[in-house]
Amino acid sequence: MTRFTLYNAPQSTCSQRVRYALQAKGQAFTEHKLDLFSGDQLKPDYLAINPNGVVPALLDHGHPVTDSAVILEYLEDILPDIAPMRPMEPLAIARMRAMMRFIDEVPAASIRVPSYNIAFLPSYQAMTPEAFQALCDSKPLRREFLMRLGRNGFPQSDMDEALGRLSRGVARMADWLEQGGGPWLMGRDLSLADVMVMPVIVRMDDIALGHLWDRFPAVAAWLDGIRATPAFAPTYYHGSLLTEKYPHLAALKSAPRVSV
Repeated sequence: MTRFTLYNAPQSTCSQRVRYALQAKGQAFTEHKLDLFSGDQLKPDYLAINPNGVVPALLDHGHPVTDSAVILEYLEDILPDIAPMRPMEPLAIARMRAMMRFIDEVPAASIRVPSYNIAFLPSYQAMTPEAFQALCDSKPLRREFLMRLGRNGFPQSDMDEALGRLSRGVARMADWLEQGGGPWLMGRDLSLADVMVMPVIVRMDDIALGHLWDRFPAVAAWLDGIRATPAFAPTYYHGSLLTEKYPHLAALKSAPRVSV
């Protein structure tokens, strides 16, 4: 029996962070893949683990740890000598955590808007109004988010704002890479900040927003670098990318670019 059990969803960006960290640290884990559109995350057995009804949730010997950023720090706390991804010096730790906070508040929050409009909206539009309302009411952390957009998706003004914030996130990444000398955000060693931003950049590339770093070749090199790490392929098994789940997205990369 494995020590760790991970409840997650293949396409969930927050889940991808934790899968990567577990793989990088060489930890075997039992994986439960939840179908978010079927409401697996809202069933009583999962809500008993994570009352917020979101993924991921990690069980360590049966004890739950929730929120991807918290889980990443927890893994560093309990496995500090295995593929460490947190620096030792307090000021460096503080700088990394500031990066993590920025990532969660700016690019990670903003990627939800184009992801929703481009990939998820057709599924919600297929629901009845009553079913959509029930879905919103069932999500403790995402109710207002879903209610705001409704079954028509985000307006163009919200898309423009999200794309602008994603562009600023990419520019900040480029600054960090320049300041640290690369190849990673804090310099020569991969850190939790890299793991935090990884799913955002992968998602942007997947939904044809990779042109937002055309002016920043260091970001493109960073993406190539993290894709080459041993933990990447098992993290992004087939079905982890939106283009693998939603065939209509495949044409996006040959479509005209979205302007910002």
